[in-house]
Amino acid sequence: MKRFIVSLLLMCVAGSARVEAHAFLKTAKPAVGSTIERSPGEVRISFTEKIEPAFGMIQVFDASGKQVDKRDVHVSHSDQSTVAISLPPLQAGTYKVVWRVVSIDTHVTKGSFKFRIAR
Repeated sequence: MKRFIVSLLLMCVAGSARVEAHAFLKTAKPAVGSTIERSPGEVRISFTEKIEPAFGMIQVFDASGKQVDKRDVHVSHSDQSTVAISLPPLQAGTYKVVWRVVSIDTHVTKGSFKFRIAR
């Protein structure tokens, strides 16, 4: 009986560790805070957890607050922890990327970062 209780307790603790997981930004292209020379064709963000495809969101805004992305957010087929959005050719300037994702364990995380194009 004692082994059963200990096993049950361990399963509860292990299960709760998975419930506490969140999808945090791991890498971004262009990189967070970077200055690049040419307009990127897309913004690609990788997270620490797999993302629910229907709920991933990335938006890119110029310095005046106008949304400049192509509004075609998609989760990578080969890596379900990566979300991307296409961009038209962008002018020199500072751009803000805003993201919000839901990990497969239903936790929502969001954030933003900037990058700059210097031409």
